Amino acid sequence: MRWQRAVAGLAVFAAFGAVSAQANDKVLIGKAVTALWAFVPADLGIELGIFAHYGIDAEVLNMGNSPRLHQALTAGSLDFGMSSGADLAFVAKGEPSLAVAGFATQPRNISIVTITESPLKTVADLKGKMIAMSGVGSVSEWLVRQMAIQEGWGQAGVTTVAMGSFEANLAAIKTHQVDAMVGSVEVGYQLEERNQGRIIVELGQYAPHFHTHMLFARQQLIAEKPDLVARLLKGFFASIAYMKANKEKTSEIAAKSLNESVAIMNRVYDEQIGMLEDDGHIDPQAVEVMKDSFIEMGMLTTRPTNDQILTTQFLPVRP
Repeated sequence: MRWQRAVAGLAVFAAFGAVSAQANDKVLIGKAVTALWAFVPADLGIELGIFAHYGIDAEVLNMGNSPRLHQALTAGSLDFGMSSGADLAFVAKGEPSLAVAGFATQPRNISIVTITESPLKTVADLKGKMIAMSGVGSVSEWLVRQMAIQEGWGQAGVTTVAMGSFEANLAAIKTHQVDAMVGSVEVGYQLEERNQGRIIVELGQYAPHFHTHMLFARQQLIAEKPDLVARLLKGFFASIAYMKANKEKTSEIAAKSLNESVAIMNRVYDEQIGMLEDDGHIDPQAVEVMKDSFIEMGMLTTRPTNDQILTTQFLPVRP
């Protein structure tokens, strides 16, 4: 398999050392949220020198939520962003960036979480409830709306409120300002481990055709430095290839990056490694589903063309 060949190549590279740091191009990669296992390829690629192998000096910045990430891309203070396919709506509204690759499929990693003592037990209990999330227009909001629609409640079947960080969301549940929150599955496991909370429902079932996570790049960078974009993508997907072949090291780095236990990271690895893509391909069906949803949810008034929101010029990625 291609990813196995990539891992073998990285082993050879490691034996001879990294490219000189002086020759590397500095890039800033933003995370839409912090505590997400699916974003670990960027951390791992930096720590193991995989990006350096491709002449990239990468730095990862945690932006807190999707709107802040896209504001930073618009301002030119980020080069690349890791976020949700739902964020194609930001691009359609005129943000000067494009999706350049998909790297995670069905959202197996996103759930609705509540505190242990909450009376909410099943998805049916969520009808009419208030659910906290990271930001307006985020994948959290998109998935909650899809859940409400598919459960037959309509978009107004739940109320969403943007509270920002995980800490703010959790505090809002504890003080009964909201009933539950959207959080990563790994956050749900962490709360279970501490006997502070539990997962009510995992949201992947409501989006079988979806790009949970995509890589976005500024259009100016795509136009002026396409080789840089191509090398960044090679480093990113080489990092995914390494992850697929090295569970133990991946969980070690993920535990450090996310401040979680290795036991939780091993559990997450087993459940989510299969959602990471090998070559960045963008699924046309998933894109059409997202376009339809943008109209359905009132995020856009017209369906964007593919050229407005993405480019496939760097695909497939072959590390």
